Amino acid sequence: MTHSRTGIDCFELNQMVKPLEQWFLENARVLPWREEPLPYYVWISEIMLQQTRVEAVKPYFDRFIRKLGDVEALANATEEEYLKLWEGLGYYNRVRNLHVAAVQIMEEYGGMIPDDYQELLKLKGIGSYTAGAISSIAYGKPEPAVDGNVLRVISRLTGDTSDIMKPQVKRHMEDKLRAVMEETKCNPSTLNQALMELGAMVCVPNGAPHCEECPWQELCVAKKEQLIDQIPVKTKAKKRRIENRTIFIIRQGDTVAIQKRPNKGLLAGLYELPGAEGSLSEQEALEWVKEQGYGPLYIKKLPDSKHIFSHIEWHMTGYLIKIEDTEIKKAPEKHIFVDAVTATEKYAIPSAFLAYASYFKKIDE
Repeated sequence: MTHSRTGIDCFELNQMVKPLEQWFLENARVLPWREEPLPYYVWISEIMLQQTRVEAVKPYFDRFIRKLGDVEALANATEEEYLKLWEGLGYYNRVRNLHVAAVQIMEEYGGMIPDDYQELLKLKGIGSYTAGAISSIAYGKPEPAVDGNVLRVISRLTGDTSDIMKPQVKRHMEDKLRAVMEETKCNPSTLNQALMELGAMVCVPNGAPHCEECPWQELCVAKKEQLIDQIPVKTKAKKRRIENRTIFIIRQGDTVAIQKRPNKGLLAGLYELPGAEGSLSEQEALEWVKEQGYGPLYIKKLPDSKHIFSHIEWHMTGYLIKIEDTEIKKAPEKHIFVDAVTATEKYAIPSAFLAYASYFKKIDE
C-alpha cells in the first residue's frame, strides 16, 4: 500500500493525543449513552448511529432503552416489538442483527456482553468499529474505533492521500491508532470518542471544516499544505438505481390494506402498502385494483413521493382507492385490513411509505 510523502507513516501520531483530549474535555456533547457508558448502551447507540445523525438517534435510543433496557429484554423481544421500536431509523437489518446477537450473548456469554475485541467480533452485526467502540468506551481496552469520521480527521491531520474506501487503509489506520494507545497509555475511551466528536463537530463530513476551532491547527498537514479540499481521497460510490413504483391506499370503511414484505431483501419482513412496479396512470391503477379482486368505488391521485436508500431510489406514484365492505372477502391472501387510525402505531411501516401513510387517518377524504 502506498502513502503520500506526508502520509500516516511519516507523521508522529503520538503528538495528537494531549491537545485532542483537552479539547474533548472542554467541548464534548452531553449524550444519553455517554452519561452512563454501560456496554449495552454503547452497543445500542453505536448500531443506531450507523447511517444516522446523532440528533436523530437520541429519541430512538431513549425509547428503545425504556422498552428493552438490557440484553435479556432484547433477546426475549418479539420481531414485532423490536421492529416497531426501530421504525424510522431505517436499515432494519441492524436491529435484526442486534436481536440475533442478544440471543448469542444470553446463550454463549451468560448474558454478559464480552469485553474482548475478538469475542465481540463473533457477534452478529458487530464489525471492527463497533467492537472497538464497545471494548474501549465501556471496558477501557486499548482498541481503536475507526469509522468515516476518524478516517477523515486522521487522513487530514497526517496529509494521507490513501483511498479511505479501501479496507486495507482502514486496517492500517487501526494498527497505527492501537499503537498510539499502547505507547501513550492514554484513556482509549476518551481518545476514541474525541476522534469521533472532532469529525462530527469540527472536521465535518459535508462542507468546509471549522479549522479555527480545531485543537490540531498547528499540526494538521492538510491545513498547512492547503489540501483540505483534496483529503480524504474517497472512491466515488456507484450511482443509485432508480425504480418507479405505484403505491395504493386501499380503504374499506375505517380499515386500510397493508401487507408483509418477504423475509429477505430490501425492508425484509416489514409491513408496506400494496404496490405495483412502474408509474401507473389512473386507468392502469384501476385495472390493477380490479385484478386484485376488488371493485373500486372511488380513486384519487395522491402527490408523488421519493425515497432514497443506499443503492436504490424509489420514485413513487400514489392512489387512494375506496372499495365496498364486501370486497374484503375477495382480498388477496397477503393483504391484511387493519384499523386505519392505529395502523402506524401497531405495525412497523418503513419511512419510505410515510408520505402515504399520513392519509390513513383521513377517513373522510
